[in-house]
Amino acid sequence: MPDQLRRIVEHTRSEVERAKAETSLDALKDRVRRAAPPRNFFAAVTRNDDRTAVIAEVKRRSPSAGLIRPEYEGDAFRPEDIARQYEANGAAAISCLTDEKFFGGRLEHLSRVKAAVGIPVLRKDFIVDPYQVWESRAAGADAVLLIAECLTESQLVDMLILAQQLRLTVLLETHGVEQLLRVRPYVGFPHATYALLGINNRDLRTMSVDLAHTLRLVDMVDDRSTLVSESGIKTPADLARLRAAGVRIVLVGEHLMRADDPGKALRDLLTPPPNGTSP
Repeated sequence: MPDQLRRIVEHTRSEVERAKAETSLDALKDRVRRAAPPRNFFAAVTRNDDRTAVIAEVKRRSPSAGLIRPEYEGDAFRPEDIARQYEANGAAAISCLTDEKFFGGRLEHLSRVKAAVGIPVLRKDFIVDPYQVWESRAAGADAVLLIAECLTESQLVDMLILAQQLRLTVLLETHGVEQLLRVRPYVGFPHATYALLGINNRDLRTMSVDLAHTLRLVDMVDDRSTLVSESGIKTPADLARLRAAGVRIVLVGEHLMRADDPGKALRDLLTPPPNGTSP
């Protein structure tokens, strides 16, 4: 595990212990029992049409870039407003960062986003304990991110089963060949319509981003209809390159969040150039 990811995971484990002390698992389970059913995240992003499905991300800061825009400082940051812009401009789903220390998110941001839009919402965080899966469902998440590098094989299997029981879609994220080979057998486990496979184009050791990373690994993926390319996607031409390789789902965050108008940036991304193919 890269050093930066190790630090994040260690901090997350301590945060989970604090959360458990404040809210018991039984209390979370009670909230889940009373909650409305999740929206179908899997169906929303695997729709069979001629346009790439974009999971548009609400992201305040990152460890590598810091605060993405000055106006995102403090209470001026309104994730629900950004999510509404995304929905109005063609997003298939929303990804919401909830890690506070490294990304400036909060679990309440997810709840606010979910209340503001009608499309499904992914909780993007460093999930290392089944408690967080229950916590995600209780907060209104329709899907959760599981990062292969953060989990042992047994932890991964247990969380895939729990997520399916809670009717949550899983985005199972990998970064390199080794992790892709390790988790490939579990994509679609325990039920095919609850799991997506993500390839993150960011190198966690250098923090550099290369869209071609997905294109290099795509031949290792049997079912590309559930493949999500993450990071480094900025233009309609990028979407077209991915579509030519059979990749029809992308997760885009920092590019949109850096724009003066994130909604317009999404609309521009989804607009094919003149005489061009549909992104």
